[in-house]
Amino acid sequence: MDSAAAEQRQDLEEAVRHAQLTLDELWYRYFALGGTAGLMEVDAFLQDLMPLADLQRDILSHAVNERLDELVGRARAPYTFAMGMDVPRTGPLAAVAQLLTGMHLAPPERLAQVTQTAGEALGVELDVLLIDYEQETLRPLRDGLTPQAVDTTVAGQCFRSVRPVAHRSDLWVPLLDGVERVGVLRVRMGEIAATDRGVRERCIGLGKLIGQLVISTSGYGDGLDKMRRTRSRGPSAELIWNLLPPLTAGTERVVLAAMMHPVYGLGGDAFDYDLSDSTARLAIFDAAGHDLGASLTVASAQSAYRSARHNGGGLLPQLEAVDHAVMERSRTGEDFVTGVLAELDLHTGLLQYVLAGHPPPLLLRQGRMIKHLDDARRPFLGIGHEAGGEIGTETLEAGDWLLFYTDGITEARDRSGNFFGEDRLVDFLRREIMSGHPAPETVRRLSRAIMKHQDGELQDDATVLLLQWTPVPPSRGIQPSSA
Repeated sequence: MDSAAAEQRQDLEEAVRHAQLTLDELWYRYFALGGTAGLMEVDAFLQDLMPLADLQRDILSHAVNERLDELVGRARAPYTFAMGMDVPRTGPLAAVAQLLTGMHLAPPERLAQVTQTAGEALGVELDVLLIDYEQETLRPLRDGLTPQAVDTTVAGQCFRSVRPVAHRSDLWVPLLDGVERVGVLRVRMGEIAATDRGVRERCIGLGKLIGQLVISTSGYGDGLDKMRRTRSRGPSAELIWNLLPPLTAGTERVVLAAMMHPVYGLGGDAFDYDLSDSTARLAIFDAAGHDLGASLTVASAQSAYRSARHNGGGLLPQLEAVDHAVMERSRTGEDFVTGVLAELDLHTGLLQYVLAGHPPPLLLRQGRMIKHLDDARRPFLGIGHEAGGEIGTETLEAGDWLLFYTDGITEARDRSGNFFGEDRLVDFLRREIMSGHPAPETVRRLSRAIMKHQDGELQDDATVLLLQWTPVPPSRGIQPSSA
């Protein structure tokens, strides 16, 4: 027996002891895997009295390792061949490896360089463009590239539709973190590669991975966040933005999309949510005032809601926790918060909700306004109303849309003092639904309509949170460009 085989036998003997197998149990497992040596031969091999062929030793090792896996043990018997796999230098696996290893200990701003290296492994050129916080322009990470307007370019078409768009020798792919739109990936493929569907499918997968890297690396560095800003943020807005969950999230059964204005000067609006396999829980708040004090008040409300939710409290305990937090925050007795708290059963469509001095959510079905959800009204939060009370209920149908909003939406005024109003809001949503725009794009377009109505000058914070119950997920595909 050569030295490698002898070492394997010694390690295998030790692994057998860890596996707590009798000789009979080991042989039965070995025989079931196709081993051909007899019980006495296996016993003699383990006692170093006779050799076994390479294949038979490996089958014996595999029998032991199966038992070790059952015991969740760390010790494993060795094989005669290497079990590792070298990462190739080219192809999709190499591109993924370049992204993961390249960003492992890298600052966020190195993503452009790492992405280019990953593209070389695929034989294409890759460039990352991130969406700004107003969701108006796609801004390239690499110097020398031109920003792309969301509403008028092929790159913007990709972002708006959340679908890959082929144009000439380029492919534009959405950058996604889950369902949140982070930006787009431009893939310069060349005339021949542009027709290769296999390459395109790999780039779509890279777009999802890069989108996740954008979000994860932004958690420990400012480099990519700075790229997405068009101007400075005030302290109150900085506080709120750092407390918010992603603007877009979803599962197979629900999609949530939100937008807040003014992006760089928020004062007193906030929202929060929790998505599980069975339930969507969400809340929207609006504190009195528009300064740093209002931000601190609404932050207290959001944190109290989140704490009560994490601790397993239902709607009424959540409401009570927010009420107490706002009262503790108030020094003058004049601070208060309006809000809506809701829970949706994602299997049955049963919605439960409570209103606290807030505009009622709007329920839309197949492009038609169905009703205001205005049951279970309560006073403002922060004035110490009595615990308990009613909970409103509504049963949704598949595809229903629910819009939660603050009064800065309907009370947005143009230069003549005309409100945007609820009728205009409902009409806008009806047209968006009938046009087939996804929820995140509908919210983006609504926020632009609000800003346009006010000529870009806001009199109040304006926040929307749109929920679409989607038991059947929409399909995604390649959309050719008409440009």
